[in-house]
Amino acid sequence: MADDWARRIAAMRGSDRVLSGVRPMSVREKLAEFGEAAAPELMPDFYGDGPIRDLEERVAGLLGADDAVFFPTGTMAQQVALRYGAEVTGRPVVALHPLGHQEVHERRAYADLTGLRSVHPTAAPRNPTATEIMALAEPVGTVVFELPMRDAGFVLPTWPELGDACLAAREIGARVHFDGARIWESTPYLNRGLPEISGLADTTYVSFYKTLGGLSGAALTGSTAFVAYARSWRHRYGGLLFQQWPAALAAISGLERELPRVPDYVRHARTVAGALAELPGALVFPQPPHTNQFRVWLPFPAARLNDAVLAMAAEEKVWFAGGWRDTEVPGRAMTEFSVLAPALEWTARDVIETGLRLLDRVQG
Repeated sequence: MADDWARRIAAMRGSDRVLSGVRPMSVREKLAEFGEAAAPELMPDFYGDGPIRDLEERVAGLLGADDAVFFPTGTMAQQVALRYGAEVTGRPVVALHPLGHQEVHERRAYADLTGLRSVHPTAAPRNPTATEIMALAEPVGTVVFELPMRDAGFVLPTWPELGDACLAAREIGARVHFDGARIWESTPYLNRGLPEISGLADTTYVSFYKTLGGLSGAALTGSTAFVAYARSWRHRYGGLLFQQWPAALAAISGLERELPRVPDYVRHARTVAGALAELPGALVFPQPPHTNQFRVWLPFPAARLNDAVLAMAAEEKVWFAGGWRDTEVPGRAMTEFSVLAPALEWTARDVIETGLRLLDRVQG
């Protein structure tokens, strides 16, 4: 696995054109990039002040929240948000989706470390509806919405659906938490700004290293009382580090450089997805994409696709998309496409022609 990852990184770095993702940067390149966000006299943070506090204030302003608190990881941040919901409501139960990040990618930390229990309002590959929330068989402290839901295909509810579901959560006495790791790219589909979207929730988690391209880190936004609570529990979980200025500067750089371009990425994702759907045997979901990310299936084993992608990168200096993995359907593999800055120069014809050359390699 480590060798495969190293080959993928080397192939992407050696490519002149990248369709899915971005060209990986070296340590020196990354330092130069986020160093531009530092004023000449800026000093490192000391246990959460300085650039960390600057980042928190920026995020609170962007989301229209009372305050924000930085966390070194999203897993830690989300545990704290769910713990708070349980304590203020007296209900140690959280409504989650079985495909949600807490269940699939956080090793159920909310249960094993925080002692909470989950119920699933639905197993359908989407966020829960108002009707499903109202039908929960027991009281819950928090209802979680993942915007977008990655493991369902980066799907979003409509704005009316989301508003009705949040209202239903409050009607049953629960708090609302947004897993907004990718909330930045949810605004075009929902057709609302970040403050209005985040305003539906009591607490919102955002990530800095995904679409924004930061080094690491996350933040929680919410009321002044919640943020004070979160700061205390961040310390207890070991998240109050001596210095985290590299992560803060990289996040600030991403907010300034990438956030304004997100609508362009989402718009162009529709062009890329439409072109990919023209390839023989290709399936694209959702079509059109809700964000700048979506899933693509091709009728070949993952190993052959990944080998063909690497070969194309080596010989043509063109990176198509990596990370193909086999599915439950024999002979059909899937990957996640991420349309970011490098993809903006690709026309639909470029995508189709490159895809056809890739399929020729797979079959040849």
